[in-house]
Amino acid sequence: MTHNIYIYILIMAAVSYTIRVLPLTLIRKPLENQFLQSFLYYVPYVTLAVMTFPAIIHATQSPIAGALALVIGIAAAWMGAGLLPVAVICCAVVFVTEFFL
Repeated sequence: MTHNIYIYILIMAAVSYTIRVLPLTLIRKPLENQFLQSFLYYVPYVTLAVMTFPAIIHATQSPIAGALALVIGIAAAWMGAGLLPVAVICCAVVFVTEFFL
């Protein structure tokens, strides 16, 4: 049985296009449901978190180093550190932790 890559690409394009066009055609008036509004507001953040947090843990040689950097990075961001300082702190934590492990 031979597989035609163009059929796969066509199906993928149709599914992607349908997912993007259906909300535009079905929802024409503003959403009044507060639950649905808040759900749609937080979907991008949840998606980013679901993709990022496992990568933080598994990107290092030791999952302990990744978890420790995640906790310290969250604490640094909570205390008001910006994006660059948090990234530098997390990199330093991973470097030091992996040096001793």
